[in-house]
Amino acid sequence: MAKARVVYRCNDCGTTHPKWGGRCPACNAWNTLIEDVEGPDPATVLALAHGPSAMPTLLGDVDALVGRPQPTGIAEIDRVLGGGLVPGSVTLLGGEPGIGKSTLLTQLLARWPGRTLYVSAEESAQQVRLRAERLGAAANPALWLLPETSLPHIVAAIDQVQPTLVVVDSIQAIADPELGSAPGSIVQVRGCAHRLVAEAKQRGVPMILVGHVTKDGGLAGPRVLEHVVDTVLSFEGDRHHALRLLRAVKHRFGSTNELGVFEMVEEGLVGVPDASRLFLTDRRAGVAGSAVTPTLDGHRPLLVEVQALTNVVTSGAPPRRSAQGLDPGRLALLLAVLERRAQVPMAQQEVFASAVGGVRLTEPGADLAVCLAVASAQADIPLPPDVVLFGEVGLAGELRQASHAPRRLAEAARMGFAHALVPANTPEVAGIRLIRAATIVEALTAVGLRRGRRAGAER
Repeated sequence: MAKARVVYRCNDCGTTHPKWGGRCPACNAWNTLIEDVEGPDPATVLALAHGPSAMPTLLGDVDALVGRPQPTGIAEIDRVLGGGLVPGSVTLLGGEPGIGKSTLLTQLLARWPGRTLYVSAEESAQQVRLRAERLGAAANPALWLLPETSLPHIVAAIDQVQPTLVVVDSIQAIADPELGSAPGSIVQVRGCAHRLVAEAKQRGVPMILVGHVTKDGGLAGPRVLEHVVDTVLSFEGDRHHALRLLRAVKHRFGSTNELGVFEMVEEGLVGVPDASRLFLTDRRAGVAGSAVTPTLDGHRPLLVEVQALTNVVTSGAPPRRSAQGLDPGRLALLLAVLERRAQVPMAQQEVFASAVGGVRLTEPGADLAVCLAVASAQADIPLPPDVVLFGEVGLAGELRQASHAPRRLAEAARMGFAHALVPANTPEVAGIRLIRAATIVEALTAVGLRRGRRAGAER
């Protein structure tokens, strides 16, 4: 075996370099070179150890039924995965600390119809047992627990238990003594991931790996970690809110356009099949600065309330602009459009805008709702309570089409909204009356904000 040596490895692309530098020469990323110990390449060692694992097969002879997904017992997870976990697949679940990853996986293991193995590399057996008791999963006789960080011991436990589902929490805490590097290093994460993927494929057992995230929200470790797995799931949410969102960033067996919605309660995570009703439960009608927009997250329409608050700056300090759940740059752009194209005075106004419920609105279809919420707050005139709004706002003040408009309108009609303020070319949908507008000025006039603002100025 070749002698280990100190190298500097890029945390983004995984390229090794003999000395440290501020920028990686391979991918031009800054401050990504990390000191590491390099031994034999783990992928090469793995291939030599196991040898050829498959023989050439005619495509028509492959049994397609073997690769059908198996339901997990949790409807929102099955929605995101397109039916469930595929045998032999490897899923990487990432999310911020304390967001509920371990809680979700414990509930999944408790409902899985078969023998399961939970590898806890970060928590003790007592901690896992206490969580399982709180979630009602401790009584499951088919749930096996292994508090272990050594990869050879984990593989030996899989041989012993013969589970039908394996969860490893987390991949960054697993280490292989043969790799000669510290746990959590790029060499260890890459080598252990390759080995676990090979074990899952060889045994035909689905495996879920929990991954840490960086302060920027990306998965920690080498980028190859995302490439070797079959599915990458992102578990998001604001720990100050009960809402949790599950998305598929990568999915080899289906679409990445589905969204799973959960609510954190005392008994754990509960699926929310009607997320729009949850978002609008505490909404107060008749309040200035509130607008409801039917947004689209993947294929799933959601009705979200956008709130805005404005305040005149009396001192010489520049006005504050705060956005929660919205893109601050997009908010600044929309305020400039309101000022320049619709003559809504924003230069001396502090603006605070928020997407209620802990959800993030990143699509341009929410532009019209943000603009009218701000204009409503500035004029102190509430919008009609039975109106939803959506549409992209251009720099010239024009309203542009939003994708999948019929699906948005159908969701708004289902929730009891009677009118929708939309761009001019939006198609009709049964059950809701459309108010069409070609520009932001026409939209403000349609809901009475232009007339109300002028009257206020005359007084």
